[in-house]
Amino acid sequence: MSEHEQSLVLPNDKYNQQLVANVHPAEWVNPEPTGRYNIVVIGAGTAGLITAIVAANLGAKVALIEKHLMGGDCLNVGCVPSKGVIRSARAWAALRHAKEFGLEIPAGVKYDFGAAMARMRKLRAHISRNDSVHRYTTLGVDVFVGSGRFLGLDTIQVEGPAGNRVLTFVKAAVCTGARAAIPAIPGLQEASYLTNETVFSLTELPQRIGVIGAGSIGCELAQSFARFGTQVYLIEAMHGIMPNEDRDAADIVEQQMVRDGVKLLCCGKHLQVGKTEGGKRLTVGSHGQQYDVTVDEILVGIGRTPNVEGIGLEAAGVDYDKNGIKVNARLQTTNPKVFAAGDVCSRYKFTHAADAMAQIVIQNALFPHPFGLGYASVNSLIMPWCTFTEPEIAHVGMYDKEAQDKGFEVETYTYKLDEVDRAILDGEEDGFARVHIQKGTDRILGATIVARHAGDMISEFSLAMKAGAGAKTIAATIHPYPTQAEVTKKVVTLWRKAHFTQRTKQLLIKLFAWMRR
Repeated sequence: MSEHEQSLVLPNDKYNQQLVANVHPAEWVNPEPTGRYNIVVIGAGTAGLITAIVAANLGAKVALIEKHLMGGDCLNVGCVPSKGVIRSARAWAALRHAKEFGLEIPAGVKYDFGAAMARMRKLRAHISRNDSVHRYTTLGVDVFVGSGRFLGLDTIQVEGPAGNRVLTFVKAAVCTGARAAIPAIPGLQEASYLTNETVFSLTELPQRIGVIGAGSIGCELAQSFARFGTQVYLIEAMHGIMPNEDRDAADIVEQQMVRDGVKLLCCGKHLQVGKTEGGKRLTVGSHGQQYDVTVDEILVGIGRTPNVEGIGLEAAGVDYDKNGIKVNARLQTTNPKVFAAGDVCSRYKFTHAADAMAQIVIQNALFPHPFGLGYASVNSLIMPWCTFTEPEIAHVGMYDKEAQDKGFEVETYTYKLDEVDRAILDGEEDGFARVHIQKGTDRILGATIVARHAGDMISEFSLAMKAGAGAKTIAATIHPYPTQAEVTKKVVTLWRKAHFTQRTKQLLIKLFAWMRR
């Protein structure tokens, strides 16, 4: 493994050794190619893994190339480790607030950050079996560990530890993902910093940490570290946190993060970084005040940069720019034989988006449709997403302004959790469900939920939108009581009540009077 790869799997304990044995086995010998492949996949993150396994299950001859760790960001430095850390931080926070539920916690309770991180590594290693080299080989995929580079329009060379292999293909899929974007902040490189690729290697809790960027990654980890007991400074150039979400939704999360101990420095200007004897110095202006703080670690979480370098896209005739590989609605590149999926070509940097795009690549690459009819299109995707703070923010479809900009007349309804019995009983009243409905119809254009389990709850709206079912269907669906998910029915019931007009009521009054005769 390279030095970079080793840095992703520190410390070198039994859990990380198990992880590496699964996703980058040292003893692995690349197979000898035996003829032309139906599809060659570069990159074994979510998009690449799904493309390869589905194609192999269908009977195609498949090659999968990965130079780093099978499983990609999601397994190794993204969704899996972050949710493990978030769960531990939530447990710590719950313990500190146990008195609200009638439980007295004795003084001197021990909090062990190292044990929490070890738990994460143990669970990550367990999950890694699903993405292992040996599993994919057993399922019929030729797995190549090494760097893949296009040599021409239908040829890829794999540079492996035991020599090179040349693969020819009918179709190829580039699924190389993205990496942490690094801002040009004066002094940042000299001071050194963490990203999502290195933060999960920590074994000791930083007493002070500066988090740059208040998007999903920054907010999730800022809140978690604050709950562990770190003094967190969250720096954001725009106002508030999660600037792409509805302001009142983000404000609810922001208030909870402040209660957890996060110091938010938003509308940040003139951020500079330096090294001092006491640690790393951050100077930034926020709302007219100048801040000068010293921290032990800096975490950068400002977004993602697509991995397009070093894979020979020019030789393959594949166009790209700073935003990634250019694809059409079929996820086909400027080389008709080459497709792309996942973070390398998508504005949706989510694991579930990469999964969905892989399914589109399979349909269009292995089952070509004459004259472009009947192909699968990325434009048809109904894409939900969630930020896993507490409470969570989940969204699907369009926001109100976005829908209006596209020419829709919109009716928006919001139902607060402090009117939902289960949320009150759980002590989780801060939140709401919001739905945007096309005027004159019951068509759902978009929805937002702010709740502890919003990511689980948003799927009802996603399913309704995908199936073409509207607000009437959700309103007529029986929801178990008491659950927080009742809020989805309650919010669309607001729409139904709004359309129960006075004229209709007057007609019913006359009807009921006539029936009493």
